Amino acid sequence: MDLQACTETLRAKVGTASGFNATLKFDCAEDGVVHIDGLSVPNSVSNEDKEAACTVHISLENLAALISGELEPTTGFMMGKFKVSGDMSVALKMQRLV
Repeated sequence: MDLQACTETLRAKVGTASGFNATLKFDCAEDGVVHIDGLSVPNSVSNEDKEAACTVHISLENLAALISGELEPTTGFMMGKFKVSGDMSVALKMQRLV
């Protein structure tokens, strides 16, 4: 799954009113970013590299696995498949989205 496919899948999952009430960024290094804005009305998902309350540093391959359900968020974090910086409570809310 490429970055655009990940973005579209997350856009469908987030919808226009997710109740997420936070900003989250998946930073896939040179592959790009996916920014989720759950504060805006309607909610938005884009590939703009904007500030977020929480940033998940993850490879594109692991992001695709996370979105598809092949990688559980807690397991991925514990195994070091991704790192989280910023507001950890936002990272915990991520489980509702993926």
